[in-house]
Amino acid sequence: MQATAYTYDPESRSGQVLLDDGTPVPFDAAAFDAGGLRLLRPGQRVRIETDADAGNADTGTGRRITLVTLQTF
Repeated sequence: MQATAYTYDPESRSGQVLLDDGTPVPFDAAAFDAGGLRLLRPGQRVRIETDADAGNADTGTGRRITLVTLQTF
């Protein structure tokens, strides 16, 4: 799934992405580390993988991001 980086905190290695419908979904350090990135800037297109079964109580989206990496074509 594709999204756009919205926020990123380099100290905690966590942030949020915006889905194409505008829904913000947070990601944690484990998801960031799984993608092998060193830095993420707001506005970058990213590829995310989610675990729909885990859910996300913060957003109510029913998904948890498990991987964030740059979108390549």
